[in-house]
Amino acid sequence: MTSTLVSPPVLDEFPPLPLGEWEKTKDTLHLYLQVVGKIRLKLMPRRNHWWNVTLYVTSRGLGTGPIPYKFYTFACEFDFIAHQLLLRTSTGAEESIKLQDGLSVSAFYLQVMKALEVLGIQVELLAKPYDNKSTIPFAQDHDHATYNAEQVHRYWRVLVTVDQVLKEFSGRFYGKTCPVQLYWHHLDLTVTRFSGKKIPVKPESSTVEKDAYSHEVISFGFWPGDNDVRFPAFYSYTFPSPEGLDKEPLEPKQAHWVDANGSPMAILNYEELRLLDNPRQALLDFLESAYQAGAKRAKWPVEDLTVPPLEAL
Repeated sequence: MTSTLVSPPVLDEFPPLPLGEWEKTKDTLHLYLQVVGKIRLKLMPRRNHWWNVTLYVTSRGLGTGPIPYKFYTFACEFDFIAHQLLLRTSTGAEESIKLQDGLSVSAFYLQVMKALEVLGIQVELLAKPYDNKSTIPFAQDHDHATYNAEQVHRYWRVLVTVDQVLKEFSGRFYGKTCPVQLYWHHLDLTVTRFSGKKIPVKPESSTVEKDAYSHEVISFGFWPGDNDVRFPAFYSYTFPSPEGLDKEPLEPKQAHWVDANGSPMAILNYEELRLLDNPRQALLDFLESAYQAGAKRAKWPVEDLTVPPLEAL
């Protein structure tokens, strides 16, 4: 048996993540993730609410999980410790792509497609960004080529912690709940609760919106910031948005309601959270208070949907 023993380092659960310091790297990484996300989108069997397209936090980075192809499966995993993209099949074949500064989106995309070809996997992508500030087709994008390994690793460390907290929070709910997953179009790590009630879909809505918002939801997530919100933040929204939602209290005191396209959204600045005495508990408090606000106003059967402690059963 061969083993590698590494003493666990003492790490800050919530390290600083100021958007301005790593925005160029974030923009490049975001496009890398869209390339791999589109592979999963193309080959995974459809699931409700687009759960078939997302990525998952892993013990080394972000990955697709197994993707069916012919008589076997394959998976793509970003390793943010060794800084490489691994493509592995259930037949034992493997290809890797080194992630490094100077690797343009164009070069990354072409290397990924070549690696898939070597593995015998054929897939045609709509090879351009989706809902992104960049509109350059992947194969032509030589502009985005910044990759700071330390910054990517720090971002992933944040995702590891948030993934843990969202999973703990999701276990409190008896109703339908999505996996904790990263939607690569907006780069947000989310978990969503469903009341089970179907709602009318607006005819003018896009196909994406029609499937994403076919039922009542209260959604929770984290994103690292963007052109509009210039800081990393946690959020929650209720859809459809009930009357008076923004009158409900939120915890901790740093959390507040903002207007998001005409509807209230609960916001908690990541940088403010990380400075609190117990940021993990404060994040759970934020998620719970946002849920209680939405569930109360939307008249969800909160008591019936609450998972009691084992000792209470």
